[in-house]
Amino acid sequence: MTFQHGFLVSIVVILLGARLLGEAAQRLGQPPVFGQLVAGILLGPSLLGAVSPQLEQALFPPDPSQKAALHAFAEFGILLLLVLTGMESNLRLMERLGRPALSVPLAGVAVPFLCGAAFGLALPSALIPDENRRLATALFLGVALSISSVKIVASVLRDMNFERRDLGQVLVASSTVEDSLGWIIIAAILGIVRKGAVDIGRIGWTVGGLALFLAASLTLGRRLVVNAVRIVNDLFLGEYMALTLILVVMGVTALVTQALGVQTVLGALIAGVLVGESPILTKAISAQLRAMVAALFAPVFFALAGLSVDLTALMSPDILAMTAALVLIASLGKFLGAFVGGALGRLSATESLALAIGMNARGSTEVIVASVGLSAGALTPKLYSMIVTMAVLTTCAMPPALRWALARTPLRPEEKARLEKEAFEAKGFVANMDRFLLAASDHPNGRLASRLVRLLAGARGKPTTVLHVQSHTARRGQSGVETEIASDLRSAADRARESRASEAPDTPSVTVKARASGLAAERALSEEAPKGYDFLVIGLDPAQMPEGGFNPKIAASARSFKGPVAVAVARGGHKRNPAGAPLKILALVTGAATARRAAEVAIELAHASASDLEVLFISSPAGASSDRHRRRALTMSHEEAALKEVVEIADQHNQPIQVRSRSSTNWRGAILSEAERGRATLIVLGVTIRPSDAMLFGETANQLLEASRCSLLFVAS
Repeated sequence: MTFQHGFLVSIVVILLGARLLGEAAQRLGQPPVFGQLVAGILLGPSLLGAVSPQLEQALFPPDPSQKAALHAFAEFGILLLLVLTGMESNLRLMERLGRPALSVPLAGVAVPFLCGAAFGLALPSALIPDENRRLATALFLGVALSISSVKIVASVLRDMNFERRDLGQVLVASSTVEDSLGWIIIAAILGIVRKGAVDIGRIGWTVGGLALFLAASLTLGRRLVVNAVRIVNDLFLGEYMALTLILVVMGVTALVTQALGVQTVLGALIAGVLVGESPILTKAISAQLRAMVAALFAPVFFALAGLSVDLTALMSPDILAMTAALVLIASLGKFLGAFVGGALGRLSATESLALAIGMNARGSTEVIVASVGLSAGALTPKLYSMIVTMAVLTTCAMPPALRWALARTPLRPEEKARLEKEAFEAKGFVANMDRFLLAASDHPNGRLASRLVRLLAGARGKPTTVLHVQSHTARRGQSGVETEIASDLRSAADRARESRASEAPDTPSVTVKARASGLAAERALSEEAPKGYDFLVIGLDPAQMPEGGFNPKIAASARSFKGPVAVAVARGGHKRNPAGAPLKILALVTGAATARRAAEVAIELAHASASDLEVLFISSPAGASSDRHRRRALTMSHEEAALKEVVEIADQHNQPIQVRSRSSTNWRGAILSEAERGRATLIVLGVTIRPSDAMLFGETANQLLEASRCSLLFVAS
């Protein structure tokens, strides 16, 4: 069998077994990683190798190069998993949880390390490779018992949808710190094994280099990665170029941490954190990476972790007893250390309990530590199997125990409020826009559009690109207008962000990029739009043609963009002073989803500008027939539910609104009458793009475009 053929057979068998048993575990209410580990144990020497050694060797040839290739394949996949974990890590949240994120790993390493070292010093000589180096063996056992697998923890938290909880963030942060501490300790132990003394120089290089790397990554590196993602996304034409950049960043950071003597997983996690700071394509990249990891890399990795276990080597009663003692000491030591760390971090008893259980998973990190100890001559093969067995048992026991503990861990009030807000915003319209595109001229329409975008983008710190389109009425010599618009937008967006500092102190500054274009608006947009924008706002002139209807250029521009589009039309005071005239907003609510999304835009605008907001609820008069009456009752129920949802959105934003209801078949008349009565300066209307240029947004939009004396914002979602 050739190398390629054998490698492919192994991958197919491992993947099939891991996915099937992962599915079975999931149906039993356990995380898939549990089934994937069991699949590896069943396919390895513990079962298949004992029943049919020939079949095991046929499926997994003992060729060292093939084993190395399999493990390299799996390790690369786990780096991807750590990138995903980093992308979803909330640095600001971990800063607020800084005390437990520090106390848990320190206590969680110290207590089990002492327990493991004491156990190693008491081991019988038959399990020690060299009695003269018993201290090195004891220290390796201490590390083996103290380390946690951030990969296992991250995978289980993801499977349980718990990674956004405060406790989930503490678990990931603590596991990461423990991994780093573990590898620093191993660097010292290897010096004892190889030189008979601690290599102070190597330890200093690791600690100092790691501190410098983390400081550089979270300051300069953060800006470099964010800008690199934006540049690659905007300027390169190839497919998935941003994803390629992320993989390169992952590889570079992993190689740096490896050169410092720390595992590559820390570098991958840092890469994910840096990528997560970029608002451009983060969701798309996350979906692409998650698909690759879940479908291929993670199942192979966890199955291989189980495949390396040989339970037949532990059949001796004495070895079984020693293994049971090792598992007990490892579990109790880790549990006690993490629980004490949680208490020192001022966590509740139930939170400390869940934390202690969650930190008891060692997984593949333990296997790697044991492998290093075996290759360095600090462990015997039997002691190696005992450590790996302990790792697998504690890893398999962790998910159900953690699920039990988490079910009894109540949410803190502030955490509950944060999660509810995140869940609510996950279903929102504006909240899920990561990047804005503004197509504007120097006409009042463009200036008003710029003002509205800066309110939407600035309040949430979202990046915006200004695509300047030459005004139809521009005079010669009007150069640099795009810079003025971008500059105004940037400063005003920062003011909008600062106005919300009390309720959203972590909102980043908005990034504004200006692009001038000598092309027609529709062509310029067709070239710019595919670069990852979520919302296009158009402010061009003229908006209305002399014969009626929308400007065909606006219609073509709106159709060239595949996502939500808004068109701004400046009227009244905004025509004279688009940047400074007051906003008093009127939003129409019906049962249509487009109206609900437009109302959400109106709420965001009112909240960011501290403006008055009125919501107009228009219902149709009831008909005479019973069938028509029943249909009307159903329609009213649907429309009232939509109105209730809009009120809930306003409540989430702490935005006061005034709700008025009208029963009318003449929407144009009802809207204009209410706008005049309430002295509205901006009407926000949800619309649908139609095939006809003249009737771009439908008859009601055309009527408002013709007759309204206040500004208009048409939102096509």
